[in-house]
Order: sequence, then structure tokens, then C-alpha cells
Amino acid sequence: MQRILGTETEFGIIARSPHHSDPVDNSLRLIKHCPRLPNPNALWDYENENPFLDARGFQVEGEPERPGVRYNRQLNKILPNAGRLYVDGAHPEYSTPECSNPREIVAYERAGDTFVAECLASLNASLEEDEFLVYRNNSDGKGNSFGYHENYLISRKVSFEHIGKVLLPFFASRPIFCGAGKVGAENGTEPTSYQLSQRADFLECLYDLNTMVNRPIINTRDEPHTQQAQFRRLHVIVGDANMCEVSTFLKVGTTAIIMDMLENQGVLPQIELADPVKAVKQVSRDLTIKASLSLQNGRHTTALTIQREFLNAAHEFYRTRALSPITKEVLIRWESVLEQLDQDPTALNREIDWVAKRALIESYMDRKHCSWDDSRIAMIDLQYHDIQPAKGLYYTLERTGKIERLTHDEEIQQAMHTPPRETRAFFRGACLQRFPQQVYGMSWTSVLLEAGDTTIKRIPLMDPYRGTQSLTEELFQDIDSVDQLLSRLTS
Repeated sequence: MQRILGTETEFGIIARSPHHSDPVDNSLRLIKHCPRLPNPNALWDYENENPFLDARGFQVEGEPERPGVRYNRQLNKILPNAGRLYVDGAHPEYSTPECSNPREIVAYERAGDTFVAECLASLNASLEEDEFLVYRNNSDGKGNSFGYHENYLISRKVSFEHIGKVLLPFFASRPIFCGAGKVGAENGTEPTSYQLSQRADFLECLYDLNTMVNRPIINTRDEPHTQQAQFRRLHVIVGDANMCEVSTFLKVGTTAIIMDMLENQGVLPQIELADPVKAVKQVSRDLTIKASLSLQNGRHTTALTIQREFLNAAHEFYRTRALSPITKEVLIRWESVLEQLDQDPTALNREIDWVAKRALIESYMDRKHCSWDDSRIAMIDLQYHDIQPAKGLYYTLERTGKIERLTHDEEIQQAMHTPPRETRAFFRGACLQRFPQQVYGMSWTSVLLEAGDTTIKRIPLMDPYRGTQSLTEELFQDIDSVDQLLSRLTS
């Protein structure tokens, strides 16, 4: 499996004092304290960004954001791993660099969490008190949701209509293994004590360009960050921000397999839910994983059955194809998790977030003789996602060996300092390492370098499969200036 993948995580930020009531200002203060930046003054290059293009073939009204130089530097921090830490709306947000498989995504997401935790520690130290809290979740419990977005590069030869038709039932059923777990309900939805997904209550339509209102199951943004005529970037906003590494690995890995099948004309299940938005909420509220979902043809199915149909189709697709180790691992995990969900979901408390969190809460309820509507239960729900390793309940489970890990600490540290080798992120990261003070700006599709004559030279990186270590390593050998690099590139 080699496909350009990336994720974006918006973090919830809370101030204890009413003197810090502006979430935008709080987010700016947080990222200002990011350590280890190669060049704190590097800009983000918005040249090739246009979030108003719709995959259905039109452009909505609006102008792409183009902040001035000073505000640009406040909003954006370019990380040594070629990722990005920035303020989006009222939230701090981390984007992984482009990765080539779901295993890398897990490591680079954990790297982002560590960057944000370091920012928080530095900010609070500067105030000499723990004034701010940051959470990796998707809801503040007061009716507001913030996003976690997945990105999958796929050939533009695959029609968007076909992609949407295939993915509606897949996304509706996927929370059974990648829901982050949530106490209660929000957004005027049907009350419940506990549910699988944090995002389910906030999904309101099938297709839309919006990500903050009228949230869709299928986001129609057509901003590929590469050659428009050749690729599209599927921008997925339905998923939860997971803490468990296995949940993240399966969430991204299974979806990447569906992308592979779509791109290579694999035979995919033909499932039409009668009401996909309703089904998302039904699945989220079904702790038994056995709820009946209505189909367009009048029949019924379950989330588990839908996922098994996709899994069986994947097995058949790869039956005559060479399997990479990563793809094989995803398929094995997918099958074993679905089997355990059928037999006894509670046995997945080491692998799946919604199960681990539920077990933690129910253990507390048994000890304290309280119910789901106790305010302490809502606090445990939130504390599970605390980004501080010393305080977050997820990290407590991890430290005590109650959560299965796919990464190790050294791997996370490496992902903080070095970019992925098999995507264009490697070239961007190499520029940051070699010439940090000469990097004037950067984006997914460009590097802006200050040349010796004080002019700014833009190096385009439109092909995400180029700029890899194997293709560009020799460019950086035995050079010590930007002018030498530019000379080699032009020659």
C-alpha cells in the first residue's frame, strides 16, 4: 500500500480564567510557544489553495484566505517533520506531513500530539500556573464540534459520484471500530447515555462543501494540492480524533484499501442505506453492534454486516495481487476486530477507543455508585482526551499496559524531527534541516527559498510522489548553500 495520506487534527483549548475568553487568541498563544521550530518566521504559502472549489463541478462564492505577512507568521508554524501547526478558526490544528501508508499516519499523529503537549507545557510555564487545557477530541460538551480530517489522494478518473455512493455505507458503519466514544448527546439529537462516535450527532446531510455548519457525510471540497487534472484529494470529515493507535490504523488503513479498490476497478459492495444520516446516529448509539439499518430496497442490515461485505470484497480484490506487509496487517486487523465485535465488543478494550473509554467509565461508576448523568462522568469523558501525558486518562491506561501500541517512543521522537521518506515531504524537510534561515515560506506544493541575491525563489512540488528521499538525496550531498541547490535543480 502506497498512497498519499494525511490527517488534520483540531484541538479543543480551554482557559480556566475568564480573562482568557477568546479562543482565537488562546490558540495563537499556544502555537507561539512551539519549541524546536527550524525557522519561527517562515510563512505559509497560500498560492495554490482554494477551498471553494466543489467536486460536483462548481465554485461557491468566497475568497481564499490570504493573511498579511505578520499575521501569517502568527497563524502558522512549519515543523521540522514538514508538517504544519496553525490556527484554523478558533482552534489550534496540526497537519501531518504527507505520509505513504497508515502505519506512518499513526506515528506522525503521535508526533503532532507531542508538539501540542510541549506547546501547552511551555505556555503554562510562562504563566507560572496551569491556566490552559488542551484536548484531542471533537466536542466541548456544550453543542460545539471541532474536526478531525483525513485526506486520501485518488485518481481523478474515478468519478466523485461513484466515490460517494460507495463511501456512504462504509462511513456510516465505520465507527464500530474507530469511534472515540462519547457520553451523552448533542446538537438536538436523540438522548443517550453513551455512544460510539463524537462526530455522529453533528452530521446533518449527505454531501456539502461546509465543514463547520450543515456538516455532511461526504465533504465535496476539491482542493487536491497537486495536479488538478490528474488527482483529487478526498477530504473526509466524518471521523473522530482517536487516541488508540489501533483505531487510527484501522480507520485510515481500511479507507485507504477502499481507495485502492476504487482506483483499480475492484468489485465493491452495492449497499444503499434508506437514510444514511439517520444510520450514522443509529450506529453510534448501538453498543451491541447489532442494530437494524434500513436499506433502500426495503431490506435491513447491520453495521457489522456492511463492514464484513467490504472486508470480503477487499480479500477478493487482493487475492490475485501482491500484498504489501502494511496491507496484509490492515486486512488481518480488520477481520479480527470485526470477529471480536460480533462475539464480545468489551474484549476490545485494549484496541478500540469507545470500548476502552466505556470500560474506564463503568469501572468508576461501579466504585462510586453513580450514574451516566453524574457530572463526574462527563469530566472523565473529557479527561480521557487530555493531551498532557501526565494527566490524560488515555495515557494512564497506556502507561499501565492496558492499551495496545503500534509505535514506540523513539519512533514518535523520530517522526517529530524527520519527514516521511516516500513523499515530497522529504524534500521540504531536507530544506528545513539544511537551510532553516533561508526558508522564507512553504506549503504542500512549494518551498520558498531566499537566494544569495536576496530574491525569493519558489521551488514547485506539485507531484506528491516526487521529492522523496531516493529521488532527491543526491541533490543535498556536499552542498552548503541555497544557491548551490538551485543550481543543481536548474541544471
